[in-house]
Amino acid sequence: MRKKIEVIPAKQIKELRGLEPTAKTRVCAYCRVSTDNEDQLSSLEAQIKFYSSLIANNPAWEFVGIYADEGISGTNTKKRAEFNKMIDDCMAGKIDMIMTKSISRFARNTLDCLQYVRQLKEKNIAVFFEKENINTLDGRGDLLISIMSSLAQEESSNLSKITRMGIVYRFQEGKVFVNHKWFLGYTKDENGNLVIVPEQAEVVRRIYREFLEGKSAISIIKGLEKDGIKNGAGRTKWHDSNIYQILKNKKYTGDALLQKSYTVDFLTKKRVRNDGYVPKYYVENSHEGIITKEEFSAVQTEFARRNNLRGYSKTGKSEFSSKYPFSGKLYCSNCGAKFNRQMWGVGKLKKPVWICVNHKMNGDKACPQKAMIERQLERAFVRAMNKVIGGKDAFMEKLMDNIYESLDAIEHEFTQEQINDRLAELQQEIMSLVRLNAKTGLDTGAYDNEYSQLTAEIERFRGLRQKLLDEEAKK
Repeated sequence: MRKKIEVIPAKQIKELRGLEPTAKTRVCAYCRVSTDNEDQLSSLEAQIKFYSSLIANNPAWEFVGIYADEGISGTNTKKRAEFNKMIDDCMAGKIDMIMTKSISRFARNTLDCLQYVRQLKEKNIAVFFEKENINTLDGRGDLLISIMSSLAQEESSNLSKITRMGIVYRFQEGKVFVNHKWFLGYTKDENGNLVIVPEQAEVVRRIYREFLEGKSAISIIKGLEKDGIKNGAGRTKWHDSNIYQILKNKKYTGDALLQKSYTVDFLTKKRVRNDGYVPKYYVENSHEGIITKEEFSAVQTEFARRNNLRGYSKTGKSEFSSKYPFSGKLYCSNCGAKFNRQMWGVGKLKKPVWICVNHKMNGDKACPQKAMIERQLERAFVRAMNKVIGGKDAFMEKLMDNIYESLDAIEHEFTQEQINDRLAELQQEIMSLVRLNAKTGLDTGAYDNEYSQLTAEIERFRGLRQKLLDEEAKK
């Protein structure tokens, strides 16, 4: 028997969606610019105006609306709010076709572009790229999309490299990048240079002063909030991270370390700490400092001291505290461990005592030192102070002798001035080498060898300088 084949025509998309054949195609447009400067914003306005008119004037189309992102990079779709809203509306069945200027406006990442195009195609939603004249529901759509997206991604990669080179050149010129809106103590003048805000600078100096006086971050915060002082974000609510960032930011000395982190992938924009994979640039006197280098060094020394307090915890260390007058100041004469404050007794008999942490945790065998009642400690302290005041002249004479003895000059290979001069020479040499390599393309082995020698010399002299600063801070 002869086979009989009957062709059953494919249904129209409108019919598959349960719409009347005369129903209009619901069309939207997606527009995007990558920066928020005036030229780019004008381009965005032009795109919106063009597509609004084009869609509204087509009698077969129903204008759904415009989805527009401004000042957003196209390498990743995560931060494009309007784009994501458009995709959600497509998935909800509100849109039949998307119009956009080009593949690079839609996405510069091949993976993202193909993922969304295929996701939309499964719902029979077309994306029309005007510049490339591609409709994704056409048979040739996938191949052309893949090719064009790859080109767009390569273009984005090249642009990223050019941008990075520009940033590196600015680093080499010592130009500091700081978001001054969040940088307590500074603002920028009309030339883009950092300038001090006197009222905020006094807050920075207060934080450094109180930290060196022995206060903890929590104690400093309580004082700032009590006085209604605002942080870098303009809020009166402070966090300990605000205090630590200020105390560890070398820019407050007028110096700046540039390229402390770098981007490892231009698509994900992921940044990591620079542990030597790319050059760093240390700029001295890049702007006016709020605190001295000696104060900054003293604070870092105090951080190290607090981080290495002796204790008997699981880590072998003890947290710094300035909650009580004797906090962090009492050590056991038997074993050297810290004393901690705790309450003994109940009701009216309850009283504060100070106890050796080693004795408390490990018993009499580890340390026989018994607890000391706080009131007795206070009386002993007052007696000692009265004794000092009573013999003030003899005490001050002995104290000054001890100070001068500890401040005896230490012989060094170089003076601070000689170190700074040599560092300046080395910086000029390494910058000249980098520029020469960029212009002429030196032999890789020779360049790497010369670069390594210069960086090693720079690190040596920086170490010498830091040693001098640390000694001054201790004095």
